[in-house]
Amino acid sequence: MIRFPIAVMLLALPAALIAQDKPATDGSTPLKRIRNVQIQKGEKCPPAAGDEIVVCGTLEEPYRIPKQFRESKPDAANQSWVNRAATIDEVGRVAGGLPNTCSPVGTGGQTGCVTKMLREYTAEKVEKKRLESSVP
Repeated sequence: MIRFPIAVMLLALPAALIAQDKPATDGSTPLKRIRNVQIQKGEKCPPAAGDEIVVCGTLEEPYRIPKQFRESKPDAANQSWVNRAATIDEVGRVAGGLPNTCSPVGTGGQTGCVTKMLREYTAEKVEKKRLESSVP
């Protein structure tokens, strides 16, 4: 059962390779060279010479990944001691199941779930507003 699709792919492979060597249907020859050029802002892309394609990119935005995906949150080493201490305190409270922590462990852990959801919602709104303000 699995052999049939593999056999079909192997038989189609030579036809695909032959099709790549054929000239284009409009009578022109296929392009043989692609040139990648980095230009300054305001410069024009150089014209293609002969059978080449010129791909131009600016030096201000050399990456193809959009800026919002390149951002990273600061890691713990770049946080202030106040933030580190608050994080350690919160982790200890949740792990111990203390009241108002939204923890499944302990006697009063379930009492802080609404507060936790509200904190997360507020943090998401603040982050969204920050990202919207950074868009040019």
